[in-house]
Amino acid sequence: MPDEGPRRLRVVLRLLARWRALDELWRDGACAMLLAMAAALVPAGSGIQWGGVLSREPDALAVVLALGQSLPLAVRRRWPASGLVAIAGAFCGYQMMGYPSTIGSVGLLIALYSVGAYQGRARRGLAVAATLAYALASVAMHRLGSLERPFDYVTFYLLLAACWGNGALVRAWRAGEAERQRHAAAQEVAAERARIARELHDVVTHHVTAMVVQADAAQIALGERGNGLAVISGTGRRALSELRHLLDVLHPPGEWTELVARARLSGQPVELTVAGERPRETGGPELAAYRVVQEGLTNAVKHAPGRRTVVTVHYGREDIDVSVTTDGPTGVAGGGRGIEGLRQRVGLLGGELSATPESGGFVLRARLPLRETG
Repeated sequence: MPDEGPRRLRVVLRLLARWRALDELWRDGACAMLLAMAAALVPAGSGIQWGGVLSREPDALAVVLALGQSLPLAVRRRWPASGLVAIAGAFCGYQMMGYPSTIGSVGLLIALYSVGAYQGRARRGLAVAATLAYALASVAMHRLGSLERPFDYVTFYLLLAACWGNGALVRAWRAGEAERQRHAAAQEVAAERARIARELHDVVTHHVTAMVVQADAAQIALGERGNGLAVISGTGRRALSELRHLLDVLHPPGEWTELVARARLSGQPVELTVAGERPRETGGPELAAYRVVQEGLTNAVKHAPGRRTVVTVHYGREDIDVSVTTDGPTGVAGGGRGIEGLRQRVGLLGGELSATPESGGFVLRARLPLRETG
């Protein structure tokens, strides 16, 4: 049947999802039981043989020690150090008694990996204690008549250390991945906050500015009879000033770098230069400058992909100067809708914007006063 393959795949994926949804104690317990069953079913001699002491046939004690090398894996993630102590003790006892090796001895390697990957505290102290314990066990094994050479003991120790170290590397990778995810989430929150701030600025500033302009015009037309409109005009200007202060709080620092980084991810070679000292309060002018740079980079990516683009931001005492210079034509002759909208926005803030060809390229430049005008 042609649908048999996809149906089986869906069944497998469902089973995997249910398995991952189980508590880690249940999952590790099931794996420990499988290893114990394998130790009972797989013929002897298939596991780890350490020390070379072979003198006894399996008996009840051998069964107990064999289970001790596998069943403690049920707590390998919840209590990795305790699991390692139990398994290592059972492993050493099994080997010193001279029982033939079983596949259950692999539990020692898994326990060492688990300590490296999941042990949260006292990792260095535990490593030192484990090394000392191994040295003492090696001496005891030698006195029991082991034929192993010092080189063999060192080689086996390196194998055990590699299992621990592999777990530690996985732990470090997971921690780094979690940190990257937290950083990405923080960037998303900051970007969303900046977007809300810009939208808030666009909507409120437009309407309040229109109100102030109309109030000023009406006051001029009415003369002395329009003195009451001065209160409306003053209130509107104070609202604009307070809005700019609010946007300073919402506006995240370092946004120029993030904006340029996004353009670079699109394959555009962008150079960024930021000069001057950013004032504590920039509000609407800096947001408008941000929009100018954003529009310039968008045009560069769209109309001159792969061409060298230079972004310059200069914070002066009285204004902000920004420019986006792109080598080669950008297909915009200064009259695009985006640029025209920017020109109106910059003009409302008392600034100037130009978009002109220059030296075989295209330059979008804006100057925005930091102090309130009008």
